[in-house]
Amino acid sequence: MVVRVEVISREMIKPSSATSHQLRNLKLSLLDQIAPPIYVPMILFYQTDQSGHEIMDPARKSELLRQSLSDTLTQFYPLAGRIEGNVFNDCDDAGAEYVEARVHAPLSQVITNVNMEDLERCLPIKPYGVDAGVSKEFLLAIQTNFFDCGGMAIAVCISHKIADGSSLVSFLNAWAGKARGNGTIMQPNFDLATHFPPRNHLSGFAPTTGITKEKLVTRRFVFDKTVLEKLKATVSNALGGSEAVKDPTRVEAVSAFIWKHMMEAAKANNTKMYVAVHAVNLRPRMIPPQPAETSFGNLWRLATAASPPGGERTSIHLASLLREAIKKINNDFVEELIRDGNGCLEYLKKVGEQLSKGDVEICNFSSWCRFPVYEVDYGWGRPVWAATTTLPFKNVVILMSTRCGDGVEAWVNLLAEDMAALQCDDQFLSLFTTNY
Repeated sequence: MVVRVEVISREMIKPSSATSHQLRNLKLSLLDQIAPPIYVPMILFYQTDQSGHEIMDPARKSELLRQSLSDTLTQFYPLAGRIEGNVFNDCDDAGAEYVEARVHAPLSQVITNVNMEDLERCLPIKPYGVDAGVSKEFLLAIQTNFFDCGGMAIAVCISHKIADGSSLVSFLNAWAGKARGNGTIMQPNFDLATHFPPRNHLSGFAPTTGITKEKLVTRRFVFDKTVLEKLKATVSNALGGSEAVKDPTRVEAVSAFIWKHMMEAAKANNTKMYVAVHAVNLRPRMIPPQPAETSFGNLWRLATAASPPGGERTSIHLASLLREAIKKINNDFVEELIRDGNGCLEYLKKVGEQLSKGDVEICNFSSWCRFPVYEVDYGWGRPVWAATTTLPFKNVVILMSTRCGDGVEAWVNLLAEDMAALQCDDQFLSLFTTNY
């Protein structure tokens, strides 16, 4: 049954206090410039009444969210600006788009029978398109969805040109804290451009590399605690105590398992290089570590693990490759990136050329497992579920923690024919008691 979402209102929310003239012209960092021109979508679902929290009607909730958003934008003022030419952000207080909608269905229908089209109807905008988040469009869009049963969903799309997943969740927690009346917000740091200066020209690299118009399908697979323990034990025991993947993390185990089966679903052969690229948060790997709450922007890079033609493609071996690749993203890596941003551009150009020739097949992974998504409490309790939606890239996997914290939800984005093959893979599906 199709879920009907009715838009009630649409407006621009501006910062409650004007941004000073000295802060208006904010340079993008090089890492912002090379980020994909899409919006990062996230949806947080809340039940109607949670014990110990004040009951509010939709009108009061909406007013609270509007006012607290305006106050939060005063500290997060770049989110109310507009990007000019992929070089700087004009922090002109133009505002963030705010949409209010009614969902004519119970909350349980959406979160129990997960359907990507229903989730996308809860979003304020399409999260990708031509120059999404790069032109003079808003950088932040929010839709509050009120369900017939009294539950609600807060859906956020934030431009990847100015924020990564960690920054998005930090913003959400700051906004939620403001809504609860929990004191002042820690002032975010927006000066990444001092460390990673922008370029007037990206030397032939196009941030749109990898975006496809081919038919994509997204499915959510839930790895519960039992499945994770099985995957981790298989990798660890099969290596006979080897240091390569001793005590594998849940992200390593899940990523290697999915990478293996993505290659099989795509009918991988021995003539093509298959590469897993894992987005790595630089903040905890820098010396000193940078706090997630205040280091705002794109502060991540890609760890690259290659499975060459004719190479071994067991999940055990792939987990080892992933670990070695991720270990290389350390403080030395960051310092080299600061010294020579041109090297990063040259690498990205090379990858783009290989993709255009068909020599390489990329499998993209991004883990949001450590982000405090389930701490976002606006005053009526924590989310009962956090979700994302389809992105315009094939072979993309987003990993998120389950609400209880001991499982992993994998949002797998594949070409339609590859997803059909994956869903016929008995070895892959045999692990799940719960999946898409």
